[in-house]
Amino acid sequence: MHTDLDHWFVLEVLPLEAALQRYLRRHCRESEDVADLRQEVYVRLYEAARRQRPDLVKPFVFATARNLLIDRARRAQIVSIEAIADLDLLDMSADELTPERHVGGNQELQLLQAALEDLPTRCREVVQLRKIDGLSQREVARHMGITEGTVEKQIAKGMRSLADAMLKRGVATGMATLGIIVRKRDGAA
Repeated sequence: MHTDLDHWFVLEVLPLEAALQRYLRRHCRESEDVADLRQEVYVRLYEAARRQRPDLVKPFVFATARNLLIDRARRAQIVSIEAIADLDLLDMSADELTPERHVGGNQELQLLQAALEDLPTRCREVVQLRKIDGLSQREVARHMGITEGTVEKQIAKGMRSLADAMLKRGVATGMATLGIIVRKRDGAA
């Protein structure tokens, strides 16, 4: 019996199998473990999607694979220097700007923008002035005619809401995306 979840998995996850295989082969010391690792990634993805399906499937698949590799290295009784070096390589390869990461980043920015627009008006304005425009807490309070304590509470409420919204949509790097917005507004990318 095929479920809606099975259908989603076949359409969204299985087409990424070749890229996932390459990723695991590149970062796994034992080539005979790649098939088992791939299956473990699939199990984790399926279980997570049973609770809630991510909006951005590809970044979610590769974040899951990376986390599995890290978990595996942590559980190892003896951690060799090569394994530590491999983990460093994982972090560096995650920073490469590939076309897929560029598209994924743009999708994350769109999700963050939607989440920002869903905030209550005052909360959204405080978050924008403080976190995006870079004003100090005192400057925000003065600009909006509210107390610094209110600014602090609105920032906490807004950032928590943004993080929840991003995680709900399957974006594991939700709050890092906010840093991307700030850099893009400043002209860096």
